[in-house]
Amino acid sequence: MLGRLATWLRLLGFDVLYPKYAKDTELVFISLTQERILLTRDTGIIKRRILKDYLFIHSDKWQEQLKEVIEYSNLEDRLDPEKFFTICPICNTPLIEIKKEEVLGLVPHYIFCENNKFSMCPSCKKVYWKGTHINKIKGIISYLSSKTSIPGNVPFSKNSSDAPPPVEM
Repeated sequence: MLGRLATWLRLLGFDVLYPKYAKDTELVFISLTQERILLTRDTGIIKRRILKDYLFIHSDKWQEQLKEVIEYSNLEDRLDPEKFFTICPICNTPLIEIKKEEVLGLVPHYIFCENNKFSMCPSCKKVYWKGTHINKIKGIISYLSSKTSIPGNVPFSKNSSDAPPPVEM
């Protein structure tokens, strides 16, 4: 599963669909009709050779998955701190800034007192603020920005004559 990867890509400001219970045919249809890159750990979906754009994710660890996507999709230059925390990590909807007074009663009292800037997801109504997790995010961004490559990972596309690598269990 790539749920944590989807969440982190959203935190970094990327538009990421993650239909949890979609069938392979639905995922392929979405990828083709919306011109999206399909990220997958499923070798079966790749073997069908229908997809135009996809990236086989080798790792089962979300940190390494995130680095794979950033490296092999050439997103390093698109990591824009201004876009971080602009998309709801839960439902992929762009967040809107809201006035502090509007969150009174929606967040814990100490959060209300300690913060002046808040965002809300207009779809799921979740309220966000920049808390102590910012340092963790900065550490992950630093890791992503490092030039340490992940050995053995090669992006695959429809035009590739190579068979997809086996999934490591």
